[in-house]
Amino acid sequence: MTVNLTLLVVMGVLFSVGVYLLLERSLTRVLLGLMLLTNGANLLILHTSGVPGVAPLYDSSLDPSEYSDPLPQALVLTSIVISLATTAFLLSMIWRSWILARRDEIQDDLEDRRVAQQSSYDAEDDDAIPQDASEFATPDAPFTPSRHNAEEASESPGHHRVETQLRTDRRDPHEH
Repeated sequence: MTVNLTLLVVMGVLFSVGVYLLLERSLTRVLLGLMLLTNGANLLILHTSGVPGVAPLYDSSLDPSEYSDPLPQALVLTSIVISLATTAFLLSMIWRSWILARRDEIQDDLEDRRVAQQSSYDAEDDDAIPQDASEFATPDAPFTPSRHNAEEASESPGHHRVETQLRTDRRDPHEH
């Protein structure tokens, strides 16, 4: 039981340190975090495969329950190959970044800052909700207002729909 508990603790440490390193700006640390995550996932797959058994080679004298499951071993082998390819790709990105800028940090550019400052209002998703025309809707159902105010709506493309709705709301009800 201590071996299983030890593997679980090691997996937890690998996952937590790997996620922490993935959140860094340095590509080298991102690479190390990815390697730790893949090793933690490999241990998790092997741990979930169950108790070790006999190698999965056919022997007529053995009970089928005594064999070990070959699927987790195949999954770990596939994971190792994928992580090797991903590591090679990230190493090439780190090398190219070092050659071009003499650093391996990811920098914010102007487009990233512009996107971060824009409003989260989306005219298609956040505009006034149309009424349901199903047979279960009452004919006197009031208009459902937008979830955002007019200032926030006017910041995004498609705000003419909100302005049109505001004009129709301000009209005199006796006017035709």
